[in-house]
Amino acid sequence: MNIFVLLKRTFDTEERLTVSNGSINEDGAEFIINPYDEYAVEEAIQVRDTHGGEVTVVTVGSEEAEKELRTALAMGADKAVLINTEDDVENGDQFTTAKIMAEFLKDKDADLIIGGNVAIDGGSGQVGPRVAELLDIPYVTTITKLEIEGGKATIVRDVEGDSEVIETTLPLLVTAQQGLNDPRYPSLPGIMKAKKKPLEELELDDLDLDEDDVEAKTKTLEIYLPPKKEAGRVLQGELDAQVKELVSALRNEAKVI
Repeated sequence: MNIFVLLKRTFDTEERLTVSNGSINEDGAEFIINPYDEYAVEEAIQVRDTHGGEVTVVTVGSEEAEKELRTALAMGADKAVLINTEDDVENGDQFTTAKIMAEFLKDKDADLIIGGNVAIDGGSGQVGPRVAELLDIPYVTTITKLEIEGGKATIVRDVEGDSEVIETTLPLLVTAQQGLNDPRYPSLPGIMKAKKKPLEELELDDLDLDEDDVEAKTKTLEIYLPPKKEAGRVLQGELDAQVKELVSALRNEAKVI
């Protein structure tokens, strides 16, 4: 089975971010595999171990993403591909990433493509569905269980605290939700093997794309932190007096009624 994982490099979830001049300050920040993409890598490895084949992890970004690709290789993926856009794309968006990913995948005869449900930095959840649409294959998002038999897949997906079961056919793209599996930690032997596993680096020219083909459809004007919350206020006195004080505060201070 030919399996591909869409992977993104994101800030460490424990990183304390700072914002300056309308953008996130990346100096000295730690980066990791997007946590939802770790579920995708783990699921891809489990499917390969059950049905055979190989797992290729793919990311779009700069050379710094090699570290995260090597981590995925250490987890057990077979190959990695870095599509380096550092010199060609100044401000990409979800369309940019999906267009590049789809162009790379269009002739790869993928049986299964797995991505994370969302990226923790942007949280849009757009890339996976966009890639599937461009490839004209079925897709199912926020999955918590995947079973494959022959050319068919049975999927359980999370639906606002409930779940639904979907049956579909391969080739297929799915996005992984928390609860799908427990991602493994790279072992020392896995880390050593990862150094010898193939990591291919491509650029837009290698995909017959130019900057105009992947120009962003959206523009981020500014990034800023939310204002600090003011301390709460505890109302005192009899219940009737508290109700009157609350109504007055909502009307005159908060101005919500």
